[in-house]
Amino acid sequence: MNIIAAADLNWGIGKNNDLLDNIPEDMRFFREKTLNKAVIMGKNTLLSFPNKKPLPKRLNIVLTRDESFECEDAVVCHSIEDAIKCAKESYKDEDIFFIGGENVYSQAEKFCDTAYITKIDNAYDADRFILNFDERTGWEIANEEMLKTEKGIYITFVTYKKIIKD
Repeated sequence: MNIIAAADLNWGIGKNNDLLDNIPEDMRFFREKTLNKAVIMGKNTLLSFPNKKPLPKRLNIVLTRDESFECEDAVVCHSIEDAIKCAKESYKDEDIFFIGGENVYSQAEKFCDTAYITKIDNAYDADRFILNFDERTGWEIANEEMLKTEKGIYITFVTYKKIIKD
């Protein structure tokens, strides 16, 4: 399973339930990776989407402790284990993506073997963060690709792989 996120220089991922920046190149990367796959997210991540609607052409699984929460065109689960079980009914591990937020990422790490992190060469005033994969034991960089965005900001698409230990 996979983690996918965009993070600034301090591993910030959001502020006030929104992305730190709108970077079209990162949005394209996210779309390419997750289209026709399963995405698992927290309720606040769903509520940050345009019109608070699930992402099209994906199985949207929303994690929440709110037992009364319902969402059209999404599956609602109340534990990460239930969300994973639901996703695995129709998708292989490599086609399951955890897409946020902060709490979901921290719970998901132990289940994932790949993390796609778009590193943004900028520091923002973030209030939500993701694990620093550069400092996480058991993870290593498998691939990096840097580019200058239309906005003039440098981003690096970094693929981290979990090191399997015997």
